[in-house]
Amino acid sequence: MAYLELNNVYKSYGVGDQVTEVLSNINLTINEGEFVAIVGFTGSGKTTLVNLINGLLQPTSGEVLFKGVPIVGTSHERGVIFQNYSLLPWLTVGQNIYMAVKEVFPKKSKKELHDIVVNFVDMVSLSHAINKRPKELSGGMRQRVAVARALAMKPEMIIMDEPLGALDALTRGNLQDEILNIWGKDKRTALLITNDVDEGIYMADRIIPLRPGPKATLGPEFKIDIERPRDKTELNDNANFKHTRNAIIEYLMDIGNERKSESKEAYVLPDLAPKSFVGRF
Repeated sequence: MAYLELNNVYKSYGVGDQVTEVLSNINLTINEGEFVAIVGFTGSGKTTLVNLINGLLQPTSGEVLFKGVPIVGTSHERGVIFQNYSLLPWLTVGQNIYMAVKEVFPKKSKKELHDIVVNFVDMVSLSHAINKRPKELSGGMRQRVAVARALAMKPEMIIMDEPLGALDALTRGNLQDEILNIWGKDKRTALLITNDVDEGIYMADRIIPLRPGPKATLGPEFKIDIERPRDKTELNDNANFKHTRNAIIEYLMDIGNERKSESKEAYVLPDLAPKSFVGRF
């Protein structure tokens, strides 16, 4: 069944002459258990799209459906891993995760909740920092806490808004694998927003580019025909990986060149003349 549907979604901010048209004619269907990645340029409207799906925003027109029901607010069913950490600074690592888990599973005992927290803190290699507060952690460590918190809530759909961009390459690769391991256990529906084509190919079943705005819309989808589980060390020698990667990058470069061309045509240099200064400074 279609878990997530976006039908003719249009999103703008402001009114009249001050209107900013961000997204236009967005149509997307994600089936139960699918892992879909959306790639695009910075500022193309990816975060606005995420906020429509997680219920923080409502479309100006069109509809966003989750399991056939219009999304009208946030829900634990859709867990979000944001670009920023969104941690409560007065709570420790363990407390930040515990508070979220307790909200989702109010009937579980303290021991059960504690075990969930410990398991997911260990998953992101932060057991040594479980009693530290966010100010005592590096940016990458804070993001790992945010990842653990979102996954510990065991959402039906995982929505990731460039969650690993601030991490070093090794930690990023490890968390990619952990997210895939968790997804693979019960095939939770997943949506990844990223500007990293390689990351999208490694993790997703389909990649869909987001054409840059104003009035950004989705481009053609690229199916990832690579058997799971995938091995990073073997991808560079995989013919399907190279073909898909080249096709996506070529498409992104083409729309990037179109954008530059349109910008040059729309830009008119002002009619200015240099001032002549007489005398000494």
